[in-house]
Amino acid sequence: MTLPPQALASGDLHVLGRLAEASNLALLAEVATDSGPLRCIYKPLSGERPLWDFPGAALAAREVLTAEVARCFGWDLVPPTTWREDGPFGAGMCQVWVEAVEDDPVALFPAGSVPEGWYEIARGHGADGAPIVLAHESSPQLQRMVILDALVNNADRKGGHVLRRADGSVAGIDHGVTFHAENKLRTVLWGWAGQPIPTDLLAEVADGAEAFRVLVEEWGSDTPHRAAHLSTAEVRAAKDRLEDLVDAGTFPMPGAEWPSLPWPPM
Repeated sequence: MTLPPQALASGDLHVLGRLAEASNLALLAEVATDSGPLRCIYKPLSGERPLWDFPGAALAAREVLTAEVARCFGWDLVPPTTWREDGPFGAGMCQVWVEAVEDDPVALFPAGSVPEGWYEIARGHGADGAPIVLAHESSPQLQRMVILDALVNNADRKGGHVLRRADGSVAGIDHGVTFHAENKLRTVLWGWAGQPIPTDLLAEVADGAEAFRVLVEEWGSDTPHRAAHLSTAEVRAAKDRLEDLVDAGTFPMPGAEWPSLPWPPM
């Protein structure tokens, strides 16, 4: 279980530049450490744009909460993430930068060339009109990410939000639109939809269930050490999602009331 380095929370934070493709303000930064600069992403609250379905929500704080949820279950799926009140552009979240390799766990392929063992999720056409297929690999790490997304109600699991680390493991990023009280699960990881969750993965969920309940209760209380708070309805919905998942014992299915794929999917 990877905890945020102390330097990420308290070291001198220096902004290097802006990630122009991000929908909200996302800054590439470095934190000074004894072993050299630690590269990270800094997302200040001051750079967030209001969303119609997350009015008043501190999206950066929900990224911190999602990282804490992953740690409840012992899953190294989210880069070390912490909250800082003293950023150069105000309070916000800091997350260790992932230097991704090109072996993408989610990818687009020409029709007929999806690797064996991968799940085809959607079909379409590329800019040149040629048929293409959106697919993801089949791995226990991605199965855990599916469960994490279901628990936090991730409304934006794009393919580009699933990165391959140099050691071969996967990391999920961009978890701001999470924990809504209504079902808003949108993801490209539908390959196991409706299938039974493996027994060992259900055991991991059971082992972390109480820590998850305590965590969301804490985020629903008005305590000064929390960057932001979940509403009473959001806390109740999070605990209900856990119970529903365990009771069903199956991977989530797309909902009829909400688009099942994010846009764009990659």
